[in-house]
Amino acid sequence: MAAHRCGPLKQQNKAHKGGRHRGRGSAQRDGKGRLALKSLSKKVRKELSRVDQRHRASQLRKQKKEAVLAEKRQLGSKDGPPHQVLVVPLHNRISLPEAFRLLQDRDTGTVHLNEWGSTHTFMLLCPLLKHRWFFTSARPGDLHTVLDLAKVADTILFLLDPLEGWDSTGDYCLSCLFAQGLPTCTLAIQGISGLPPKKQIDARKKLSKVVEKRFPDEKLVLLDTPQEAGMLLRQLANQKQRHLAFRDRRAYLFAHDADFVPNEGNNLVGTLKISGYVRGQAMDVNSLLHIIGHGDFQMKQIDAPMDPFPLNPRVIKSRKNPGMAMEICTTDAVADMEEDLKVLLKADPDRQESLQTEVIPDPMEGEQTWPTEEELSEANDVLKENSKVVKKVPKGTSSYQAEWILDEDGESGGEGDEYDDVEHEDFTKEESQDESSEEEEEEECETMTIGESVRDDLYDEKVDEEAEEKMLEKYKQERLEEMFPDEVDTPRDVAARIRFQKYRGLKSFRTSPWDPKENLPRDYARIFQFQNFTNTRKRIFKGIEEKEVEGAEVGWYVTLHVSEVPVSVVEYFKRGAPLIAFSLLPHEQKMSVLNMVVSRHPGNTEPVKAKEKLIFHCGFRRFRASPLFSQHTAADKHKFQRFLTADMALVVTVYAPITFPPASVLLFKQNSHGMHSLIATGHLLSVDPDRMVIKRVVLSGHPFKIFTKMAVVRYMFFNREDVLWFKPVELRTKWGRRGHIKEPVGTHGHMKCTFDGKLKSQDTVLMNLYKRVFPKWTYDPHVPEPVPWVKSEISSKVPEVDME
Repeated sequence: MAAHRCGPLKQQNKAHKGGRHRGRGSAQRDGKGRLALKSLSKKVRKELSRVDQRHRASQLRKQKKEAVLAEKRQLGSKDGPPHQVLVVPLHNRISLPEAFRLLQDRDTGTVHLNEWGSTHTFMLLCPLLKHRWFFTSARPGDLHTVLDLAKVADTILFLLDPLEGWDSTGDYCLSCLFAQGLPTCTLAIQGISGLPPKKQIDARKKLSKVVEKRFPDEKLVLLDTPQEAGMLLRQLANQKQRHLAFRDRRAYLFAHDADFVPNEGNNLVGTLKISGYVRGQAMDVNSLLHIIGHGDFQMKQIDAPMDPFPLNPRVIKSRKNPGMAMEICTTDAVADMEEDLKVLLKADPDRQESLQTEVIPDPMEGEQTWPTEEELSEANDVLKENSKVVKKVPKGTSSYQAEWILDEDGESGGEGDEYDDVEHEDFTKEESQDESSEEEEEEECETMTIGESVRDDLYDEKVDEEAEEKMLEKYKQERLEEMFPDEVDTPRDVAARIRFQKYRGLKSFRTSPWDPKENLPRDYARIFQFQNFTNTRKRIFKGIEEKEVEGAEVGWYVTLHVSEVPVSVVEYFKRGAPLIAFSLLPHEQKMSVLNMVVSRHPGNTEPVKAKEKLIFHCGFRRFRASPLFSQHTAADKHKFQRFLTADMALVVTVYAPITFPPASVLLFKQNSHGMHSLIATGHLLSVDPDRMVIKRVVLSGHPFKIFTKMAVVRYMFFNREDVLWFKPVELRTKWGRRGHIKEPVGTHGHMKCTFDGKLKSQDTVLMNLYKRVFPKWTYDPHVPEPVPWVKSEISSKVPEVDME
């Protein structure tokens, strides 16, 4: 009779716990030598009673609340900088002058108008609300102006159309602003009162659904009457501010006025005097100043003129004409400004940051002197020590006889020597030969005809045939890369051992060692590298939090004397473009290797190849460079990507000035007609020249004769010497087999290979070769002004290209 066995659902009772009855010996035996955690003796945590815990929690809440209120009260107050509001109309039907007319209500406060070219700005002083606003505007198609003003704006006021909300240009503008980092924003509807009363409620409901996708927590405000404008101003004054990390740790300034004093010897360069309110952090005169779009400069001194827009101005009323009160006040303010001008800080040459951006390499630094006799004898001794091999020999054998005795493994030394030769091959050949031969890598392919499209004369005039051919070729290359990743045809006119002499084989891409300091290019002698970038960043940020920097405080109206500035900066300002200056943190003027994580923007489908010229907006900088793309992984080696893919985030590597993260990154591509298209968005990852980007090349061959665990492979190489050269490199197949080259067969590149299993006739034999690639030094701080963005009429759909 079979015994009963309990099923899996049998009740499992808890084991008995010893509790206090367990002795010290049993506890030590159960612990098996483990020691208890030691508490730090420096910080003795005092156990608080329940009443004290509640009291401490209430104190912390009170402190945080007071900090938020103090920040809110300082912005726009008499002691703080004016509340800067950027007004952006998101539809072409919106009237910007009408919105400014409602906001410039004389009953609300005093209005100071200022017009620079096409940019309309005004200062609104409201003593009743104890607040002052500075309003600026930008059209959504004017990309640089919108992004630059959004970097310094405290609030962005978006004006929406009551029927559609925003058009294609407004949607593109929102995409760029969200990628850069959006400060506090408010949504206002203009023109809804012009609709019939029955349709106003439906219009607001539809608009709320449209807006909810991009702004889930924002409420819509009306802007059609002076009363609604007054309510909008109150909402702007009481809104909670959203912080942008890259500007909160730096001092920055929006120029309200600028003056240029040329040098005596050269009229094209001089001292630029920028006047404005200090924001973010205290402005240090010894730090460098970055003027967006123009470069880095040094400051001579900081002056403290009188505030031209005080919240409570001194008003002298005229008996004859009471309306002249504001003009007299303004004249007096200018006179007092000239009289009360005082120098706050002057630059100290010993403490001032240098403008040096690159290391000047010493050509003799890597040279070797002739070794001395002592060094030669030392090297011989070391060589003899290393050359000694322990062998098992019969008793009584002399050292001379032992040299002739072979080991059991002696025959296998040849492959290791050849493998070393592959690894230590000379990599210093000219890069131009490598680039010219890369063109031969692309496979020739044929295209099928695409479906008929509407062809008329007006449409054909707008199509550039040469650009269309180039774009089609890029689509082919991208499609080939998706179908056969990294596969390259072995050239027949050049020996493979010469064509791929910079490449090496790896046993495992993930675990095989690769020295990051090996075979560095000459450009690496020009850049700066941190011993520990993370610790340096923490130390600098800690000094900012502890207010170690002394200078012009936040909210002061100052004049910065910037030296050696070209006259083009003032001409740029007088044309109506905004002039914005950021102070640089230590080391941020120096060149290094920046790594950025980006994702493809869904609105752009054109193929983007590596090493193409792109436009970068990184934090407060913008520049042009040719980047490398690589996979975003946690390993020490990262595979090079030939195209910017849409299905995963990639890391972009360029030579650029150091920037401490966090910082947003936007990648643009300039079209043939001068318009900038957004292709990718992301953030700054690190400043690390040691991050290795490894390019992979896959050589393919086909099995000619198949045996049990052996096969003859052809078409991978075309001569016997290449087979012998690449003999140490491991082979793999698309169906998962692994093997090695055993020996060449004949003189036409056929080779006998052994595998860990029998091959299929339809299988393909592959060989992976790797080399490290570096970015090109193509950094250009000058970015041309873009043409206003307009949605392209020509369809940008991906053509269906069939490869044969």
